[in-house]
Amino acid sequence: MSRAAARDDAHDARVRIDKWLWAARFYKTRSLAAQAVDAGQVRVGDERVKPARAVRPGDTVAIRKAGFVWIVEVLALSDRRGGAAEAALLYRETDASREARDALVAQTRVGAAASPQLPGRPTKRQRRKLEDFLNEP
Repeated sequence: MSRAAARDDAHDARVRIDKWLWAARFYKTRSLAAQAVDAGQVRVGDERVKPARAVRPGDTVAIRKAGFVWIVEVLALSDRRGGAAEAALLYRETDASREARDALVAQTRVGAAASPQLPGRPTKRQRRKLEDFLNEP
């Protein structure tokens, strides 16, 4: 095996974390993925990393986005963005992560249901009714 072929095999065995996050469809653009990595919202093996950090199959990646946390194991590598079905084959979410996320979703739904649903500004008719109600003796 030539030196160039060995280098190509080694290169294929790893992908930049920002490219992988983009290909796995966690972020819409690669620059958003790189910003998230720089901000410390992405950790590989409980370590804060840089966007150029190489990710390999078997690595554990924790992604914090919009209040939710995904803890995933890297199954495959890709530096090309594909469909959602292809992206789902790149990682496997841990059971604990999925349960925690589902509990957080349920909690936010309960909180949203308990908060008052204000439709916005009152109409002219609603304002008149409110003024009449407040001005009654």
